[in-house]
Amino acid sequence: MSEDRITQRTVTVVMGIIALLAFVFSFGNVWALALRLGVPAPIAPLIAPMVDLSVVGLLAALRYLSLRGVPPEHMKAATRLMHVSGLLTLALNVAEPIVAGHYGRAAIDTVAPLLLLGWGAVGPQLLRSFHSVATDAAATAPAAEREPAQDPAPASAKLERVSPVPTLTPESAPVPIAPLAAPAPATSLKVPEPLLTEARSIAASHQVAHGETITPTQLKMRLGIGLPMATALHAAL
Repeated sequence: MSEDRITQRTVTVVMGIIALLAFVFSFGNVWALALRLGVPAPIAPLIAPMVDLSVVGLLAALRYLSLRGVPPEHMKAATRLMHVSGLLTLALNVAEPIVAGHYGRAAIDTVAPLLLLGWGAVGPQLLRSFHSVATDAAATAPAAEREPAQDPAPASAKLERVSPVPTLTPESAPVPIAPLAAPAPATSLKVPEPLLTEARSIAASHQVAHGETITPTQLKMRLGIGLPMATALHAAL
């Protein structure tokens, strides 16, 4: 646990103990005073808890607001009510011993209410100061301490960033191009003489019309024969 948390909890515990002791000291005194003043017996023991519970609630509220850094001017009403409750606790504690003439006892009974008044004024200020100190320390902390540390990159990673070497994956590796197969030599077919004569006539007509030699594919289309036979005819021309 950090030092500031320990200090805050210590101040809170002390304030709570003072409030508890004030309740213990004042309960019997206020009860006896209420009975002396003629308050009904069922009501007499309820007066002191009302005052002391008000003090405890205000202490808790002031502690919460002070730890959140709420400025004092925003808590004036709660602080005034806290002081009124403390003064009321003090008056109720010393009234019965003074009426009975026990002045020494009255002086002793003022200890807890006076401490309660003091802590009710000083305690919230201390907690507010603790909050300010913690906030200032967090604001002035070096930026390097607040930023997460970054792991240095390994030397291999730096080398890769400086001179990247492409890595070939199975997907990116070049696919070897198969060499084009040489055309198979034309099968020696026996060319019928009538077909050869017609092919010569078609080839001559094509040469005259287009000024170029007819191709096997064109022979195939003109004669309506297969490509092997057209290739054989073309070779025989």
